[in-house]
Amino acid sequence: MTTVAPSTVGAGELRTALRGHASGVAVLTAATPTGPAGVTITSFTSVSAEPALVSFALADSSSTWARVKDCRRFGVQLLGAAQRDVAERFAAVGVDRFAPPTRWHTGPHGVPLLDDCAAWLICARHHQLRLGDHHLVVCSVERVRTGPAGDSLVHLHGGLHAAGTAPTPKGPHGPESSER
Repeated sequence: MTTVAPSTVGAGELRTALRGHASGVAVLTAATPTGPAGVTITSFTSVSAEPALVSFALADSSSTWARVKDCRRFGVQLLGAAQRDVAERFAAVGVDRFAPPTRWHTGPHGVPLLDDCAAWLICARHHQLRLGDHHLVVCSVERVRTGPAGDSLVHLHGGLHAAGTAPTPKGPHGPESSER
């Protein structure tokens, strides 16, 4: 039986629609044969409480995906509002993300873990699925550690913000307007 894929909107239209939907910001890390690998993700989500399952998605074209696709375990660091610099560093291309000023240590199973995060999860690959141009990885959560209480870092309207804060409006009544 042949399945016909339904027609979908274009990538740009989808991105525009989702810009106003806040996503939590996390850093995915893994120990690879060539050293630690990590990347900022906004696709992290809880899947199930019992059993404890979470998921993330990485693009097939991601250089980090190429490094972590065969890893069995991952670290997921949930970032606090004050960790914008960490999110930006792990989103940057062509830099050693684990070089100073990044502060990190080796956790259980050799997984690299960033210091001073809101929470850390050590996860084992449970299931993987290729969907479109991404790989969806479902992981079982083996360990959790929480850091100090505080606001989360979210991705909203193309930028990074403390949870509960909105970007400054632009336009006729925003600070960039000459009309007041």
